[in-house]
Amino acid sequence: MEFQAVKGTRDFYPEQMALRNWLTETWRRVSIRNGFVEFDAPIIEYLDLFRVKSGDEIVSQLFSFTDRGGRELALRPEITPTLARMVNARIHSLPRPIKWFSIPRLFRAENPQRGRLREFFQWNVDIIGSGETLADAECIFTAVDLLAEVGLTPQDVAVRIGSRPLTVAALRRVGVQEAGMEAALAALDKRPNLSAEDFARLAAEAGIAPEGLAQLCAFQDAGDLQAAAEALGGGKEVEEETAKLRALMEQLGHMGAGEYCRLDLRIVRGLAYYTGVVYEIHDAGGRLRAIAGGGRYDNLLEVLGGPEVGATGFGMGDVVLTILLAEKHKLPDVSARLDCFVVSAAPGLGPAVLEVVGALRRRGVVADYSFKRTSLSRQLKEANRRRADYAVIVRADGLAVKDLRTGQQREVCREELLADPGRHLS
Repeated sequence: MEFQAVKGTRDFYPEQMALRNWLTETWRRVSIRNGFVEFDAPIIEYLDLFRVKSGDEIVSQLFSFTDRGGRELALRPEITPTLARMVNARIHSLPRPIKWFSIPRLFRAENPQRGRLREFFQWNVDIIGSGETLADAECIFTAVDLLAEVGLTPQDVAVRIGSRPLTVAALRRVGVQEAGMEAALAALDKRPNLSAEDFARLAAEAGIAPEGLAQLCAFQDAGDLQAAAEALGGGKEVEEETAKLRALMEQLGHMGAGEYCRLDLRIVRGLAYYTGVVYEIHDAGGRLRAIAGGGRYDNLLEVLGGPEVGATGFGMGDVVLTILLAEKHKLPDVSARLDCFVVSAAPGLGPAVLEVVGALRRRGVVADYSFKRTSLSRQLKEANRRRADYAVIVRADGLAVKDLRTGQQREVCREELLADPGRHLS
């Protein structure tokens, strides 16, 4: 019987593992320099944590099971509810704003397709305890900082920013009642991927009257905030929300992220808990799924039993980002390298090779050697295959260091090399 990885999951051979480590280390480095601190949590949560947040329909979208004690559990499909649970547990002792990030392994019971797997890694960045647009700007800037770090320019990607309150106002204006709001929002969320005919049919099924579609589309397609406000007919709420978007765009401009960001009121985000600014990051051609998505979720902590606290953040998965970087030829060379490969110049020098290898490793040098006692030329070939920068040649009467990049070789004193390897292997 031949066994394979479960559909929608991935095996990480050393070369894929090196790439995964590079990405997670980059996520971590960018988070820390933007003032966020890392957290993590169990991979298993009580199923009710996700039911409370998203309703019973979420059960079909995740991996759940009942344990031997009769408890309903689930593999986490996202970490935002976990974050809210953890913050609620210490809400009175945590200094605000709370700036946390995490790089969890997540699971979703979905039909695997390009850019969407059942198991994946996701970078989550969140700020809790602030209702200011500056918190949204901080999160978006951090995402942009990552994009620039991995070599993606405004010509490659765009942060498309919308507003859930303005979208809700537009739906109310065309007669959608609160009972039908969630279905109408879900329909609007799908509009960018549908033809006009398919969207009209979906909108009708969601309770959006046909006579209101033109006005709704005019709002979503508005090229600037003034046009959006005019499509909504003005009003205090519209003025307040457009002012927030205007302030956010100005803040992002001051921070140097403005070139990456643009208004796009077609961005709705499917999750029901969003309450304010929402955004997605897409490749410029719009061929791939969203690279990242997020927004403000001021009610989530309260829904999960805590106080009403301002909260905002985003998630960025590894799958689509890696696909885009590969297409743009911007994945780094993460092949394993050695600082040096220790070789023996003659038979009988095995113990001396081990002494040198052990001493170098204790000094922090990435060093290896051949398990087989072969000729010097074969050992040097192995050193090159292993991508070593240097070969340390052990002789009966001393040591030599060969720079495998230039071919230059020089004699070195054993005691000096082992005492200060950085001086001789750089």
